[in-house]
Amino acid sequence: MTDRNLAIAAWESLFRAQHELFSEMAADFDGSDLAQGEYDVLLTVTRGPEMTARLRDVTQNMLISQPSVSRLIDRMVTRGLVTKHPDPEDGRGALIRATDAGARAFRRIATIHGRSIAERMSTLDEDELRTLLELTERLRRQ
Repeated sequence: MTDRNLAIAAWESLFRAQHELFSEMAADFDGSDLAQGEYDVLLTVTRGPEMTARLRDVTQNMLISQPSVSRLIDRMVTRGLVTKHPDPEDGRGALIRATDAGARAFRRIATIHGRSIAERMSTLDEDELRTLLELTERLRRQ
């Protein structure tokens, strides 16, 4: 059985590290065409075939509630960053597609944000990064 105090200490350290990194990297979005939530939506969408993803997949990758994701996407549609269409394979679902403007805005900030992430994570060597990835994926599968 896992030592309870050790488990709590590890969790608190992981949580605090994530929070500190997230706070520091929020500066990447200052003066950007995209808010961080919009970036997160476009991250999922631009990785999909033809820069398209199902709404449920976008929602699953976000750290906010489904109604909040829907409102965010509606604002992004209004801003011309994405389009939203019924999903022909799921009558209750929707497909979200990045527009050319949305993809361009995403690529601009992704370069800056990716550099920031790589710089901050450079305190770990490649073996440590692989271990961190493996451990966090294992925690997420529980």
